[in-house]
Amino acid sequence: MTIPLPASPTGPVLVTGGTGFLGRRLVLRLRAAGRPVRVLARRPDPGLAALGIPVVTASLHDAAGLAAACAGVETVFHVAARVGVWGPEAEFQRTNVEGTEALVAACRAQGVARLIHTSSPSVVYNGRDLAGADESLPLTTACPSPYPLTKAAAERLVLAAHGPALRTTALRPHLIWGEGDPHLVPRVLQRARAGRLRIVGSGRNRVDMVHVDNAVDAHLLAEAALAAGRGATAAGRDPGGRAYFITNAEPVVLWDWINGLLRGLELPPVTRRVPLGVAWAAGVVAEAWWRAFRLAGEPPVTRFVAAELAKDHWFDPGAARRDLGYEPRLSMAAGTERLLAHLRAQRVGSEAPKNPSSAD
Repeated sequence: MTIPLPASPTGPVLVTGGTGFLGRRLVLRLRAAGRPVRVLARRPDPGLAALGIPVVTASLHDAAGLAAACAGVETVFHVAARVGVWGPEAEFQRTNVEGTEALVAACRAQGVARLIHTSSPSVVYNGRDLAGADESLPLTTACPSPYPLTKAAAERLVLAAHGPALRTTALRPHLIWGEGDPHLVPRVLQRARAGRLRIVGSGRNRVDMVHVDNAVDAHLLAEAALAAGRGATAAGRDPGGRAYFITNAEPVVLWDWINGLLRGLELPPVTRRVPLGVAWAAGVVAEAWWRAFRLAGEPPVTRFVAAELAKDHWFDPGAARRDLGYEPRLSMAAGTERLLAHLRAQRVGSEAPKNPSSAD
């Protein structure tokens, strides 16, 4: 069923991180709706430039670049972030916290009316199972990965900045996936093909995910609700200064979903198991080794990844439904079929001859 989205504002928009997976999808939707949209990114993007979408090439620490990007803009979607489960904490702090603080300052200086911040459900990490969790959970202050800690600090900054001049809200989309995903699914498939994927824990843990198109819907709905100054539904609250979990509202058994994906691609399912305690201990050792020898890349396992692969983490999207009018338009089943069709087409394309003969 197609659910019509409420009318959004029509003014100019800036998307930070608009060359990434979610950001680009959001930019293209805004452009298709006739919105004047520009992008802030660290590098030029020929694809967006070919579409006539201006890209301001600057970092979140470039004051002049931020001023130019925010000038004349009504809404900023802050999608840019330093992502990953491993790396120097200072780098995550610089981009996710200090960069967000600089963007908030630029929004205020340039008279931006609305700021929608793309946060993460990991901001409520507490090391325990999260089953049906809602926004009453406190932000994390202790996590074995710098990403959730710095995203929590950034979310706190954005929501504290909410006021009459600059209205703000934060969205927490969980495990964004879909066609064109360069991170989540490709990483799973790469490890599966290499025989390096293991079920951690019981294999019955349930997780929430969100298709990228549903995540884009949520961002547009949040903008509309902020512009209206109240919730998008009759029962909604003003979303200003609030955070919202965004999911497909269909928690899946993680390893069943992964194995369904593998079967759909004619790959062997994952059957080998590792107890969570063993995976956690391996993460402790791997992290210590990577730190001691300053190795490049990510360790093969970390404590945070071990916990995420073994524990429940699904969330109650009721607040987003009530205040934003959010309802996932693409189901897990339909989205998975679309993804499988995309991946099969990619595989067929990669297997095609590179230089086919023109002879009959």
